Amino acid sequence: MRIATRGSALALTQARWVADRLGGAELVEANSDGEPGDKSRFVRGVERALLAGEAELGVHSAKDLPSEMPEELEIASAPEREDAADVWIGTGSSLEDAPEGARVGTASLRRRAQLLAARPDLRVEELHGNVDTRLRKLEEGTLDAIVLAAAGLRRLGREDEIGFALPVDRMVPAAGQGTLALQARIGDTETGDAAGAIGDLRAMRELTAERTVVALLDATCASPLGVHARVNGDRIELDAFVGLPDGSEWLRDRLEGKAEEPALAGAELVQRLLGAGAREILDRAEEMA
Repeated sequence: MRIATRGSALALTQARWVADRLGGAELVEANSDGEPGDKSRFVRGVERALLAGEAELGVHSAKDLPSEMPEELEIASAPEREDAADVWIGTGSSLEDAPEGARVGTASLRRRAQLLAARPDLRVEELHGNVDTRLRKLEEGTLDAIVLAAAGLRRLGREDEIGFALPVDRMVPAAGQGTLALQARIGDTETGDAAGAIGDLRAMRELTAERTVVALLDATCASPLGVHARVNGDRIELDAFVGLPDGSEWLRDRLEGKAEEPALAGAELVQRLLGAGAREILDRAEEMA
């Protein structure tokens, strides 16, 4: 089997992890050269490799995978989920303990909105690049702290860098954070069966609920939207955050539903969010961005 992946250190590590669990596979680095747009261009590169028959399976960080996919492709499975939390690296032992006016680096409007909602005094600054680049910026002393996903650090063996995890009531993760989405061509039963064999039902149900919220809110990976699902026995709990990038206005909600009906739970949460004004906040957030 051939696995299409981005060429970054994290993407290759994730693809090798999947290959090992499949009993071995060839990695195909997808080319995103000339693709327009933000990080979604890397997703399109992997999808293009699948559609062209250059690979059978695509490995994505699920939080990067748009809710709309080419109709010829599907998420075949999601392996066991890694830690979904956002983590703080730098000065301070908790969000409340961080220094007054601390300079915090992130490129995420979702993180920016929640940081400023909790601590309006923080100076949130744009920070782009891969994990190594962001950590290096912190080491250079131009920032007091950065916020990253725990999953990426753990997969790269950099968990020692973590200062503390941000709790869900302060920082709702991005939909799909910590989850790998294994993508295949619809009708390719051999690949689908292989992917399914290393899949995890709990992870797939959580991912389904979270992606349902993103899709029904017509959000993107750049929207200041956090949604996190946790399966607990036969129940599924969902937390959501919608806010303005400057932290001046936001909504939070929590809902519990049946684990076997994750899409329904996600749809119910969306109805509550819309009733509370989430559409207006997201539209204003897009204008501000």
